[in-house]
Amino acid sequence: MATKKSASPQHIYQIKVTLRGTKPPIWRRLLVPSSLTLAQLHDVLQTAMGWAGGHMHEFRAGDRHFGTPDPEDLGMGSSYVEDERTIRLSKVLWRSSAKLIYTYDFGDNWEHAVVLEKILPLLPDLRYPTCIDGKLACPPEDCGGIPGYYDLIGAIADPGHERHEEISEWMSDDFDPQAFSVDDVNRMLSPTLSPGKAAKN
Repeated sequence: MATKKSASPQHIYQIKVTLRGTKPPIWRRLLVPSSLTLAQLHDVLQTAMGWAGGHMHEFRAGDRHFGTPDPEDLGMGSSYVEDERTIRLSKVLWRSSAKLIYTYDFGDNWEHAVVLEKILPLLPDLRYPTCIDGKLACPPEDCGGIPGYYDLIGAIADPGHERHEEISEWMSDDFDPQAFSVDDVNRMLSPTLSPGKAAKN
């Protein structure tokens, strides 16, 4: 009889995180311990993608929602939110191609597809989490979501655009939508584990 393949705390997940609605896609490929809580994964995704962390967020897997529960939400008929601090990644992604949706900033609504690509053994000479690949810069915060971001990019690229000067003043001078560096991301990622060690249950 076939059995479900599950990950122990000693497994490493290779995940691909893609900002939905971006063309070409803005994405990161990460190696993370399967024992991370979703709260810890949130911190990793913020750093890897390049967000500043100033807005609310939520994870979703099917009909399940994970975040910071608010007792008042239940009284208002909102969806039940499970505490992300108590849920480990291995409990929601347990097979290759399984997917989570991570939403950051409910105003701009940045949705990320988090897909489990591979379940790997822990390597003693690596620190986790680590970024191994990716493409393109993270959009600026508070720019109006996907439509606002592409309007912004168009205005910056076209000196004749009616909002070119306004947007250029608002944006950082060194913002480059094509920029991405694995080394820069890994310098910012604070390793949660020592080499060869995994988080305990």
